[in-house]
Amino acid sequence: MIEKSYTGNQIKVLKGLEPVRMRPGMYIGSTSKAGLNHMVYEIVDNGVDEHINGYCTELSVILNADDTVEVLDNGRGIPVDMHPTEKKSTLEVVMTVLHAGGKFDKNAYKVSGGLHGVGASVVNALSEFFEVKVFKDGDVYYQRYQRGVPDEPVKIIDKSDKSGTYIRFKPDTEIFEDEDISVESISIENRLKEIAFLNPNLVINFVDNKKGKKEKFHFSGGLKQFLDYYMKKRKKQLLTDSISITGSYLYKKGEPELQLDLELGYTNSDENTIISFVNNIRTIDGGEHEVGFKTALTRLINEYAKKHNILKEKDENFTGEDVREGMIAILHVKMANPIFEGQTKGKLGSKLARESVNNIMNEFLTIYFDSHIKETKAIIERVKVAQRRRIAAKKARDSVKRKSIFENSTLPGKLADCISRDLNESEIFIVEGDSAGGNAKQARHRNYQAILPLRGKILNAEKKDMIKLLKNEQILNITTALGTGIGEEFDISKLRYGKIIIMTDADVDGAHIRTLILTFFYRYMRELIEEGHVYIAQPPLYKYEVGKESFYLYTDEELEQKKKEYLDKKYKLQRYKGLGEMNPDQLWDTTMDREQRKMLKIKIEDLMMANEAIEILMGDDPSLRRTFIEENAYKIKELDI
Repeated sequence: MIEKSYTGNQIKVLKGLEPVRMRPGMYIGSTSKAGLNHMVYEIVDNGVDEHINGYCTELSVILNADDTVEVLDNGRGIPVDMHPTEKKSTLEVVMTVLHAGGKFDKNAYKVSGGLHGVGASVVNALSEFFEVKVFKDGDVYYQRYQRGVPDEPVKIIDKSDKSGTYIRFKPDTEIFEDEDISVESISIENRLKEIAFLNPNLVINFVDNKKGKKEKFHFSGGLKQFLDYYMKKRKKQLLTDSISITGSYLYKKGEPELQLDLELGYTNSDENTIISFVNNIRTIDGGEHEVGFKTALTRLINEYAKKHNILKEKDENFTGEDVREGMIAILHVKMANPIFEGQTKGKLGSKLARESVNNIMNEFLTIYFDSHIKETKAIIERVKVAQRRRIAAKKARDSVKRKSIFENSTLPGKLADCISRDLNESEIFIVEGDSAGGNAKQARHRNYQAILPLRGKILNAEKKDMIKLLKNEQILNITTALGTGIGEEFDISKLRYGKIIIMTDADVDGAHIRTLILTFFYRYMRELIEEGHVYIAQPPLYKYEVGKESFYLYTDEELEQKKKEYLDKKYKLQRYKGLGEMNPDQLWDTTMDREQRKMLKIKIEDLMMANEAIEILMGDDPSLRRTFIEENAYKIKELDI
């Protein structure tokens, strides 16, 4: 019988930091490696905020072998005096109360990356233990917490002539139970390096005690040095010296001015890259500051081209795509009270940032173009090349469209389609080889599982243009089956399946095919990855039989564990070299059954790192590829893009 009563007894009131522990993903994005890293960033950002407001010159981050993290800054130190309304030390209030912090008072912080007053308290709530020392006014103040609850009141434990804040915490295994509890040091190191580039007067010390690694980041050249570093790492050359823009704009009376730092250059590459930040926070999804930058750049280049008769009256304007081809820009905006989309701050929503960046760009670039004739001419010529290429590519695409997939509604002959059109349940397996494809067709659930076998060479999307890709049978079959089109014609609303599952052999060839497909998705259907539609199937490596029991094992570690469980017992071991070696029932039980299968969801956690990995691993320069593998092979178990 269904209980119909609904009373106040059923309403749960979460107090203090309970909401954080109940729904950690709301505050740190996820409980995966990304969430662990985000905890470190929240504490680091507090020290960086002290720096950009003029109080901190050095920051240290230490990753320890026991999975604890230490962060030390030499800023003012968190206030420790009695809070006027909470009647306890302000330090304890900051660490145990959500939405309590100096970022709400514009007299304390004019510019800040941490805005919601939840950073330190959230990290405290999600830590097994958390301890803080504040060096202030000649004393050292201390408090320790367990899962957000203070062990005792704030107390003075020592004397010191230093100032600043020291925090040590250990992420809670109750929250991050499905993950190796340690943070991803590669991501942490890259983030700290970015911060050092953005703040040329800040020194950052990084220590990884697990790897015995120590680094000191201090880049007095700022964004120009950042751009040079980015170009050197990719072995690319700028056509001219980069353009440096520094300016400010008063977008709202009574608020501090918005400050813009920008470094801009052009290469002969087909790609364009915009790396943007707001108050030192990486905005991987862009936002209004990027819109203002792109709009202003396109408009000003068109105005200059018309003014100097480079574009005739009858000529079509350069598009944003033309203007940005080959461009690399690093953009840093500092502003009061920015509006981010979500606590993880991936996208800037402040409309005033668009207006401000547009105005600063307009003032600076107008002068630059008129005073740097040679450099401006080189940029315009580069844009003209992009325009001609775009027009030629459009003609070629139109030609291909008339006689290929975009006008042809016929699905690939090899596709075994499913009945359901509901994206919440439909899925397609892109399978390596006809043999495995045949088994998958027999194993599948016809209502919601489609199978597309691939046989033959998948072109490398990193090396081929879209016209050549569309002439490749495998690319053509994938594109037709998904229904979305590619490149400019891509429309995710036409997607035919909610899940796209790449199912290849667990060997080097299978990994290569998988990478080629992912490269194609990343370059021409990126929204599929961004919206969480792409997965990698995880077929077993072994079948382990002891007596009448049998187990499917997916890693060498699982195999070793199973051998220990059945020590001194005879066993039979089968190593699956390919999907074709499994019969349909085995393939269903291990890899396709929703109740039992294991899948890896492909995510773009860091676009800059993903783009770098794709360019190097799938590009033309073997020396870059060799160096990347040598430097990263021991670090990476699985490479997600």
